Amino acid sequence: MAVQITIRGVPEEVRDVLAARAALKRQSMQEYLRGELMRLASRPSLDSWLDEVRRRKDAAGTSVTASMILDARDADRR
Repeated sequence: MAVQITIRGVPEEVRDVLAARAALKRQSMQEYLRGELMRLASRPSLDSWLDEVRRRKDAAGTSVTASMILDARDADRR
């Protein structure tokens, strides 16, 4: 069952940017925002994503230092 969401206090400038983005996609503001909300909800939050990365890193038992990353990055620049 679909629900309605009301957001109050959105600055006019933000509304204008969103309306322009919707127009570029030839969508109504409602269609555009529904799609953006669905896209946002389909992805994990940053905190849950970081928790999963940390959990996988701990489970792997490996450690990569910052200097190892920088050395690998710079290896092909020499």
